[in-house]
Amino acid sequence: MRRRDERTRLPLRKSLLGRLLTVSALVASCSVAATAWLAVQTTSGAIRQEQGQNLIADAEIYNTLRGYAATHPDWEDVDDTVRRLARKSERRIVLTTQDRRPLADSTDGAKDASGTAPPAPLPPQASAVVDPLSVDTVLAPGAASAGTDRVDPRAVGPFLLPAKERKVLRKATTASVECLSAAGVAADIVESASGRPHVQYVSSETDRSLELRCLTSSSAGPTETEKKALRALDQLADACLKRQGLTGVKLNLDLSWDRGYGPADTGSDGLSALPLPEGGSSDERWAAEQLAVQEKMAQDRAAKEKASGGDGIVDRPATERSSKHDRAIASCVDSARREQLTSYVAAPALLFIDSPDAVSVPGFDLSPANTTRIAGAAALVLALTVGASVIAGARLVRPLHALTGAAQRMRDGLGSAPVPVGSDNEIGRLAATFNDMAAHRARLEEQRKAMVSDVAHELRTPLSNIRGWLEAAQDGLAEPDPAFVASLHEEAVQLQHIIDDLQDLGAADAGVLRLHLEPVRVDDLLGQVAAAHQGLAETAGVTLTVSTAAPGAPPLPPLDADPVRLRQAVSNLLSNAVRHTPPGGRVTLRSYVTESGSGSGSGDEVAVEVSDTGSGIPEDDVPHVFDRFWRAEKSRNRSTGGSGLGLAIVLKLTEAHGGTASVVSTEGQGSVFTLRLPAAPDRGAREEPGEAGEAGTRP
Repeated sequence: MRRRDERTRLPLRKSLLGRLLTVSALVASCSVAATAWLAVQTTSGAIRQEQGQNLIADAEIYNTLRGYAATHPDWEDVDDTVRRLARKSERRIVLTTQDRRPLADSTDGAKDASGTAPPAPLPPQASAVVDPLSVDTVLAPGAASAGTDRVDPRAVGPFLLPAKERKVLRKATTASVECLSAAGVAADIVESASGRPHVQYVSSETDRSLELRCLTSSSAGPTETEKKALRALDQLADACLKRQGLTGVKLNLDLSWDRGYGPADTGSDGLSALPLPEGGSSDERWAAEQLAVQEKMAQDRAAKEKASGGDGIVDRPATERSSKHDRAIASCVDSARREQLTSYVAAPALLFIDSPDAVSVPGFDLSPANTTRIAGAAALVLALTVGASVIAGARLVRPLHALTGAAQRMRDGLGSAPVPVGSDNEIGRLAATFNDMAAHRARLEEQRKAMVSDVAHELRTPLSNIRGWLEAAQDGLAEPDPAFVASLHEEAVQLQHIIDDLQDLGAADAGVLRLHLEPVRVDDLLGQVAAAHQGLAETAGVTLTVSTAAPGAPPLPPLDADPVRLRQAVSNLLSNAVRHTPPGGRVTLRSYVTESGSGSGSGDEVAVEVSDTGSGIPEDDVPHVFDRFWRAEKSRNRSTGGSGLGLAIVLKLTEAHGGTASVVSTEGQGSVFTLRLPAAPDRGAREEPGEAGEAGTRP
């Protein structure tokens, strides 16, 4: 048996435990992966969004403070600007020197509970360096496109024009714009950081000759302030070039230079020595100079192209020398410009931008250490899930294994011990139901064995009597007189009665017991049954009565019943009551409507009650009175008991009519058997039922 159990045990991959573990592990893995992915995506998106918002705010703060530094020689009055930016951005802003000495702090003035300003620690790293002479390309991306010149355009220094010169330039530029407008060229006036107005064309496709004509006739050259600043810048750039053994250059107002047209080609006033228009003014002289320079540069380009043979390739050594010279000039101009602006702008300062509480929160990234932590957490969650699944699966599968083993033992015909019932859950209820089924099956098996034994005993007795009398007659020991024949007939009737009862029970069990339903008056049926058993009751010395309804009471509703089968059921109860009632006792038949009905409704039940004052039934035997072949008298003495099938037939016939049968008994005082049958729906008040059938009860 042990080897058989081991052979029939399912492998883990097919068992409920294995499937539960697989599903749990899969769900846990998917949950961990989905949670990690969602967390990474959500966090990354939030970080990118916050970084974008912070970068915009930081760029605005940096641009404002850089503009302040470009237009002020120091940071003395920057406090108001810092506090205004802090209120707008809702962040803490701190400016310090290069050695972290505070210049301005937006939290200055915030008091704690003691009334003193709490020290606010700075982040370990500055957000940016505010230097108008070296713009941060991260917070100011536009500075990267300007090449090596990263000077803030708002830092103009000595090029800042006074109001008088601005007015003159504005007037001249307005005249140029009016000239262009008259020629059909749309243009506006734009003022630079130094205060010089410029002509800005609305469209890039314009007539160059018209532009030069309007500028020649109406444009203004450098002002005295700009000339002075350019001369100073030229001196600084020439000094730088001279240290490198290079010749000086002449810088234009836009800080470009004309190499080859330096001081040797200009007059003492710095203007070009090229031919000028006769009678021209100084402004016209400057415009003509610019035009002549452009024509000369165009001639140089043409000469270079001719020297290259039209293929665009010129003398390489000359080109390399030119590029090297240009880079040196650009470097000297840039350093000269920074040197010139140093005294006009504020010194470089460290900018700290932090939360209002000045608490630096470390970021989280998917570094190897953090990835290891995530993997460890996922493995821990997976291990806990698998462990919990193993424990839960084992607790779930253990009672199922017990149920399977008990079912196999029942199949093999072995006794099955009750399966342990655990907690009140689905498995526990299944185990309890299985135990009830096993107990019921055991009782049915016992009843089957007892029934076979009882049937054999009941059939053996009349058959033995018949066989004995026939063998006696055959041997000449008994005469076949009328008494002999009557005895054989009585035994044959008893045998037929047992066979008919078994046939009726078999038909009822199979659901093929045929009923011929018709309206039946219960009072009439009880009267017929009492009349049929009146002689038996008188012989036994028992008083048999039928209880009638009180005068004026409504009649009982009729029943849809088979009168023959119903009389058979009541006759069995009545004969049983007379048999177990001693002389001088009483047996009463009574019918009534149950308390749940009103007397005429379709939901009424009619109760038929057979009570006696006999010996009663012991309390332990009451649940078995309707069992087959059960008799209170175990000796099977026919003077005190029948075959034990009468009450079982009563129960089956009552259930076939849709009713119930019950008994209440007290040992030594008597018993009350009650049949409850459904009344016919709405017939009692409209139809008069016919007479009950004439068929009598079975002998």
